[in-house]
Amino acid sequence: MYEKPKILLCGDKAVIVEFGNEISEECNKKVVNLYRMLKKEECAGIISMIPTYRSLLIKYDHFKIAYDELLKLIELSDKNENENSEEFRPKIYEIPVVYGGEFGPDLDFVAKYHNITSEEVISIHTQPLYRIYMVGFTMGFAYLGGMSEKIATPRLENPRTEIEAGSVGIAGNQTGIYPLSSPGGWRIIGKTPVKLYDPDREKPILFESGNYIKFVQITEEEYYRIKKEIEMKTYQIKICDYV
Repeated sequence: MYEKPKILLCGDKAVIVEFGNEISEECNKKVVNLYRMLKKEECAGIISMIPTYRSLLIKYDHFKIAYDELLKLIELSDKNENENSEEFRPKIYEIPVVYGGEFGPDLDFVAKYHNITSEEVISIHTQPLYRIYMVGFTMGFAYLGGMSEKIATPRLENPRTEIEAGSVGIAGNQTGIYPLSSPGGWRIIGKTPVKLYDPDREKPILFESGNYIKFVQITEEEYYRIKKEIEMKTYQIKICDYV
């Protein structure tokens, strides 16, 4: 991680604030802290921001905020990092998942690949808190960190033409949830009824960078009960503070 963040120009309407050249929780925390602080300031000149693993893209209107003014705002926010991190406490989203069977057709393969049982794969997968490093690729897809190497598994040699929304998969040393039905090559081990992207919701995209996910195993009966509650708009996802 850099001693001081680097400012990279993206034409005359955007800058990238880069905090390091590696993927790490420490680096990502700096990205998220700056993003949240600038968001709180509600600066009229900032049009949009995109937080990533190790940098923050800031698109701005140079008629409303000069480049030098933007740099001062970035520098001030970075100096107040400790104050920001205390104010913005991360959240933990509990994501219910039914594992195996028709919901997780690759669970047995992952187990055999590592010479362990399917139950052990589930136990390992549900243990960590997974950090949401960034959201991208498609609407609502969260790039997660924290999966155990014990269940890291190669992608499918021949990707599927369609993987249903809510499918939970493993690809290499990453795990993730498909927010929309799409082609894909991840090993599918389970499925959640929770909608990661819902255009009818006040906040269409469920996840935000800097928060955490906890996978919780549920039964097939619980899956359909939750799915029905979601359709009736009575389901409340469990969210608690990260301590």
